[in-house]
Amino acid sequence: MNTQVKDFIDYIVSKKQDSSKETLIQSCQKEFQLIQDRKVFHSEFFAVRFCWSKNGSFSNTVLALSVLEKYDKIPFFVVLVCGKNKDNQILLANTTFLKKISHSSKELAMDNIKGSFNGSDIMRNIDIDNHNLANTPQNFDELFAIHEGMEWEDNLQRLVDASADIKPTSSKFNPTDENRTSLLQAPSRAQNFIDSDNFSILLNELREKCESVKDAILTASHIENVNIRGRIIEALITTSKEQRTNILNNLANMENRLPIYDTKNGLGDYNKS
Repeated sequence: MNTQVKDFIDYIVSKKQDSSKETLIQSCQKEFQLIQDRKVFHSEFFAVRFCWSKNGSFSNTVLALSVLEKYDKIPFFVVLVCGKNKDNQILLANTTFLKKISHSSKELAMDNIKGSFNGSDIMRNIDIDNHNLANTPQNFDELFAIHEGMEWEDNLQRLVDASADIKPTSSKFNPTDENRTSLLQAPSRAQNFIDSDNFSILLNELREKCESVKDAILTASHIENVNIRGRIIEALITTSKEQRTNILNNLANMENRLPIYDTKNGLGDYNKS
């Protein structure tokens, strides 16, 4: 790795608890004259994808394999900016250091580059010739030297094989006769509700809620992280007045100061009797 790559690694390590992803991106762009290619920032010598985590866990989708292919001949880093005063992480994420392709990878093949990898798919420890190396800055030189000795096709074949072995964890839904009857009646139940006074009450209430926080929704729409953005907008509409006030007060720096709520991801997040 050349001097600029090492300077970048040292720079990220020095920002161990820089809690704002956007601030870190801006400072790195300025310091290393990085060019933005959608979610990837790169120079002639290295590329990086910045991610964010509220609690330091890293299961979210990082990048499409087809995009990684463009940068696989230079060091490709993933920087995870963490909240709650946790240290930021930096990992090498070239194809040599991926375990599998997890997201939308069913059609992945040697002649069909499909799917994306998650943060959890990046190896934290790499076994080479019975020698274990942690995916940490002190080993990046040696790790990338190993990667340089690998061919794209070899890594792709390994990822194709590993991804093909992914098995579903849930079982197929086999509806009973009662389930079938209920499902087939769903359109008529929905139509009956739409024609009812209760639907008008809920629709007007939803419109009033959206109107009351429309400026905040527009502000929240600029949050880059799609998961956080969706949850914030959902919470602005569905939570109690007290929680909504808390969100509005912190919205200017929302990505790093999330309120203490979690959407349930169930059938509904707002209930009215």
